[in-house]
Amino acid sequence: MPPTQAEIDIADVNARTWTWPYPGDLAIGTDRHRDAACQMFRDTFNPYKPSVIDWPKLEPEALQRLVSLPIWDIAVTTEDKARARMIAYSRSLDDPIWRHAIDRNGWEEGRHREVLSDLVSTYAIQLAPEQPDVQPTDPEWGYLVTGYSECIDSFFAFGLFELARRSGFFPEALVDTFEPVIQEEARHILLFANWLAWHRKRLGPWQRIRFELRVVRTWIFLARERIGLAKDLEGGGAPAPDNNFTLTGSKAVSDMEISPLGLMAICLSENDRRFAGYDPRLLRPVTTPALARLAVRIGRLLRMA
Repeated sequence: MPPTQAEIDIADVNARTWTWPYPGDLAIGTDRHRDAACQMFRDTFNPYKPSVIDWPKLEPEALQRLVSLPIWDIAVTTEDKARARMIAYSRSLDDPIWRHAIDRNGWEEGRHREVLSDLVSTYAIQLAPEQPDVQPTDPEWGYLVTGYSECIDSFFAFGLFELARRSGFFPEALVDTFEPVIQEEARHILLFANWLAWHRKRLGPWQRIRFELRVVRTWIFLARERIGLAKDLEGGGAPAPDNNFTLTGSKAVSDMEISPLGLMAICLSENDRRFAGYDPRLLRPVTTPALARLAVRIGRLLRMA
């Protein structure tokens, strides 16, 4: 039986606000830290079902804007990869609490794929033939690439989504329908940020050096991917498809003139807003927001010079 609208509304509120019910610090790397992060993920689960999403009817102009967005092929592919790689990593874990949380994260990525598939079908959006994904032989490497990639993409997606809402470029009903998916990405990267800190803290000195080197390798891979030079995770093959929409897509979601620094300022504001309801003792993703804040500050100083 599908959830009622009242149940959906309550779940939507619960998905955005959560506090660990016990006082005191959450020392990074402790069982208490792990338990809080994983309970957050469990308690904030939103039970919406793609099969009951009521996609609004769009006027021809709005429909054309939606259909012409250059994101649908890569979005579907990305969700497929994220689902498979999160589930593969969860199955490699000995810790049952992290295993369950990351497996649930993978399941939710699969649900995002279903939402996108339903949207594509509803609005008759044509996709290129899907290419089979090659799973990395190292599950941790696949999870790191997926987690860091989501941290980057979600940060910019928060701003682009807000820009689309402000501009009215797309109908309000369509924006509202997609809202739970965007908030769900905040939960996903919140879980990843806390797993990352917890995992780092529990490594020995030599293990930590090895892990930090693979983190550097991950950032290099993602930087190359976003300028169209990366190959797939196993090496070789054709160049990856364009993954830069979250960095360059403001004109596709709005007719408002906005500079890259203006977009970053919106992203920063939205990033803070979407995490504001979660217990402040949980760690937030920091690298992409920190780089964006630095860029905004430098841009403002250059304008004043």
